[in-house]
Amino acid sequence: MRFDHDALVVRKGEGVNLAERPTLIDPVYRSKKEYKEMLADHVEQLSRLQNVHYADNRYAVLLIFQAMDAAGKDGIIRHVMSGVNPQGCQVFSFKHPSAEELDHDFLWRSNRLVPERGRIGIFNRSYYEEVLIVRVHPEILVVQGIPDELISGGKVWEHRYRSIVDMEHHLYRNGTRIVKFFLHLSKEEQRKRFLARIDAPEKNWKFSIADLEERKYWKEYMQAYEACLSATSTRYAPWYVVPADDKANARLIVSRLILNHLTELGLQYPETSEQRRKELSVIRKRLSKEQPE
Repeated sequence: MRFDHDALVVRKGEGVNLAERPTLIDPVYRSKKEYKEMLADHVEQLSRLQNVHYADNRYAVLLIFQAMDAAGKDGIIRHVMSGVNPQGCQVFSFKHPSAEELDHDFLWRSNRLVPERGRIGIFNRSYYEEVLIVRVHPEILVVQGIPDELISGGKVWEHRYRSIVDMEHHLYRNGTRIVKFFLHLSKEEQRKRFLARIDAPEKNWKFSIADLEERKYWKEYMQAYEACLSATSTRYAPWYVVPADDKANARLIVSRLILNHLTELGLQYPETSEQRRKELSVIRKRLSKEQPE
């Protein structure tokens, strides 16, 4: 499987222009059959690496997915992580904040859910909503009860970017590896997927009039994403802009990137000490001598 890794990653300090980044690229698979085989192979590798990761217990891994509606976040999480042991993986979806969450800083509700060592955490949307949807709809800041002087200065987004980068660097220094995916969907492809949701009764629940209303702010969302990606992609917590018009291709690309990052951790099962081997040898002898009842 080959694709241009460097073309997807956002370099630190890079000014992102999403209009110059494709939403569709040549597929890394040649047929539906090959796609299924490749995805199955990735899932198997992920399952194997996750078992070692759980036993190794040195790192935590946090995967963050951000995108416009219908970009395929749920499908990627479901298909790519289907073989991972639930004991070692946690998935959280962030909706509208509760009254309790609004009484805390904007990172509080997500920080409580950061994965512990040995586990993979997945954020389906995340604290990044606070510099995306809130930036597109700044009236939300009023509901959050933030003091006027912190808003009127005009640096609220710059301050939030700084808070996010500092927090992610803190997690990195303590063994959490963060990989962030922006699923880059075209407006036309979103229109087609919305129509498909309307035409398929079993998918009607996925669509609401609010989704259509948000489409009106497409340009504003693209600007918010560009500013966010430019300000918060770092060496220790990179953003990848994944072309998402082809769902199958996006799944294979994301799964390959996750595999790459897990492999780079140098995971291994804990070594057994000489004393422990002797203890296990004694236990084995006792079990071998037991007679069936």
